[in-house]
Amino acid sequence: MAHTLASVEGSVIDLVPVKRALLSVSDKSGLVELATFLHGQGVELLSTGGTAAKIRDAGVPVRDVSEYTGFPEMLDGRVKTLHPKVHGGLLGVRGNAAHEASMAEHGILNIDLVIVNLYAFEATVAAGADFCTCIENIDIGGPSMLRSSAKNHKAVAVCADPARYGELIADMRAYSGSTSHALRRRFAAAAFAASAAYDSAIASWFTTQPALEAPAKPEAAAAAAAADAAAAAAAPPAAPPAVIARAYKEEWTLKYGCNPHQNPARIHSILGQQLPFAVLNGRPGYINLLDAANAWQLVAEVKAALGLPAAASFKHVSPAGAAVAVELTPELIEAYECADKVLP
Repeated sequence: MAHTLASVEGSVIDLVPVKRALLSVSDKSGLVELATFLHGQGVELLSTGGTAAKIRDAGVPVRDVSEYTGFPEMLDGRVKTLHPKVHGGLLGVRGNAAHEASMAEHGILNIDLVIVNLYAFEATVAAGADFCTCIENIDIGGPSMLRSSAKNHKAVAVCADPARYGELIADMRAYSGSTSHALRRRFAAAAFAASAAYDSAIASWFTTQPALEAPAKPEAAAAAAAADAAAAAAAPPAAPPAVIARAYKEEWTLKYGCNPHQNPARIHSILGQQLPFAVLNGRPGYINLLDAANAWQLVAEVKAALGLPAAASFKHVSPAGAAVAVELTPELIEAYECADKVLP
């Protein structure tokens, strides 16, 4: 059985003044505006690579992470933030005397805010890039910072989504340059979700990739290779099960589940994919969605079979009616008293 770590003693903090922030983003939407705001609040900015260049080009002072750590970015950018001065500043427990002593001994400074989003792995795959390019677009340092910051959310705020910069700014304005514990906890949950979704996309893609072909064997080993192949064919090893991981995002809250007492109930979609339908009016329950899905299948089958537009109604997943669009006979027009109506 795996060993369970005990919790680490430290201070419980509501408002944490943001004195130092680390920004390292792939998606630079809203970056300059956020950096400008943070600088105006007196926050020291640490940054890496292209993120630092964009902030600096906007006239906002920024300190390179490599200058802070004393270690250069290297290995084609694969190693930038994987350093004790970065993760120590994220993971150090405030108010813990042993942690604070270690940090002081090694020149590690507290980092109060992390702004990070990840390499565009899914977009790279979607663009049809080759295997090696897709592998290179697997972020390592970004998820590490997300997880370190989120784990220590009692003292560190982490934002992984440019769409939430406004929420961060509003919180800091409300609390005179500090972040609230409520915001840090919300953002920590979002950071873990972002990390999980990212790893899910990578794992799912990896299982679809073909195995690397074995290199050609020298002629001298041909007989041995043939014997190996025959033995393998006779008793092929069991293939390990494929790993399929999925992450979901909440779309909306349903009126209720199968029955009115089942509340709350929610609809989720696979992260990165769109739902195949939209709700135009009202708030459906779970059965309403099942009825709609079954009605759509019936309508689709009717159209495929007859080539006519169709409509269907369902009640508790049982068909209650179905119709096709045909011109009404004179008898039906008279029966429905619609002779003076313009029918589509």
